[in-house]
Amino acid sequence: MDSPDVCRCGWCNLKNQAYIDYHDREWGVPSHDDHRLFELLILESFQAGLSWECVLNKRESFRRAFDRFDLSRVCGYEEADVQRLLSDSSIIRNQLKIRASITNARVFRSIQLEYGSFSNYIWHFTEGRVLHETGKASSTLSDRISADLRKRGMKFVGTTIVYSYLQAMGVINSHDEGCFLYQSDGL
Repeated sequence: MDSPDVCRCGWCNLKNQAYIDYHDREWGVPSHDDHRLFELLILESFQAGLSWECVLNKRESFRRAFDRFDLSRVCGYEEADVQRLLSDSSIIRNQLKIRASITNARVFRSIQLEYGSFSNYIWHFTEGRVLHETGKASSTLSDRISADLRKRGMKFVGTTIVYSYLQAMGVINSHDEGCFLYQSDGL
């Protein structure tokens, strides 16, 4: 994995060790941990209109600014917290995205209460199966999940963001065919 001869997905910037580590150890690895799923959801929503590398490079700052993505704390954020986040130059200071992250935290919690966990909710769309597909930015699956999340009140969860989220959390494995982590359904 650490060999310079290892082939990775074409999007992975080989000059950025954090990006390589993310590609090799996190992206596409199935996750059922609600804390991780919450963090990824918030980070993916900040990606809208930007590159994932930009968000990833600020990940530690986001963790600090958003109380390590403690769901209960983020659900309790008030206007003073919005202003604190808007003044934090180490994160992406987009007021709409900051406000959406608080709204999305509250919806995330309501989904947990309804399904027992957010993991149960998100994985029920594929009946717990990992899908293998490449070369897409959206799908009928991301369309369905996006529509459901928006109906529940989430923001910045369009089909492209949701597709990226599903890839990040491992519902969809999209490693390129030449990548050492590539898998297929054998179909």
